[in-house]
Amino acid sequence: MSNPFGYVKQAGKILCIGRNYLAHIQELNNAKPITPFFFLKPSSSILLPNQGPILIPQGVKVHHEVELACIVGKTLQNLDPVKFGPEEALDSISGYALGIDLTARNVQNEAKAKGLPWSIAKGFDTFLPLSAEIPKQKITDPYNVELNLKINGQQRQKDLTNLMIFPIHKFLSKMSSIMTLQPGDIILTGTPKGVGPVVPGDVVEAWVSTAGDGEGKVLEESYMKFNAEEKPGPYFFTET
Repeated sequence: MSNPFGYVKQAGKILCIGRNYLAHIQELNNAKPITPFFFLKPSSSILLPNQGPILIPQGVKVHHEVELACIVGKTLQNLDPVKFGPEEALDSISGYALGIDLTARNVQNEAKAKGLPWSIAKGFDTFLPLSAEIPKQKITDPYNVELNLKINGQQRQKDLTNLMIFPIHKFLSKMSSIMTLQPGDIILTGTPKGVGPVVPGDVVEAWVSTAGDGEGKVLEESYMKFNAEEKPGPYFFTET
């Protein structure tokens, strides 16, 4: 793989599955969805390793959400949810990555309470740290890897992807019935429990490891480490 970050330039859109781990739903007191739902993040929110710090906007309570990302490898449109199964889904993925879906939680909560869109809560600059591409052959089973995130050396998130409520073929078919998925699109598959705050001065580490007894093997392409700093500029969260 000549450029492990080249996949980012191919991304026409970034789609994120919401509420796909039960314990995470419970920790935020949300309702469990009946069918997959998703939201979008802008490409300007992407932050690659060694590009700088995670920026925390003033007055904003930021939470981390570590997620496995799938990279779409072929055009998917109006997939038949009965015929499109697990094998077809994995065949349509060209590779994987690790992502951290950063969320401005107080911004999101206010928007939800007032019935307003919450795109802003997901879309600040640097709100999507992404790893290098993980070759497909290194993740033969996307439901059998472990997601890890630490803040200042303390483990915050550590869970297996087999806890997903909606498997990949289910949300790909649902997405494709709404909008065409194109090669290079990035799909974040949801976060497990343990989400929590990131504040200026924190050091954030995240990685994927293979499942198994003990700690498993860290997939080196997935490892990310960022400092968090206050975001410069005029933005300060105030009530809408």
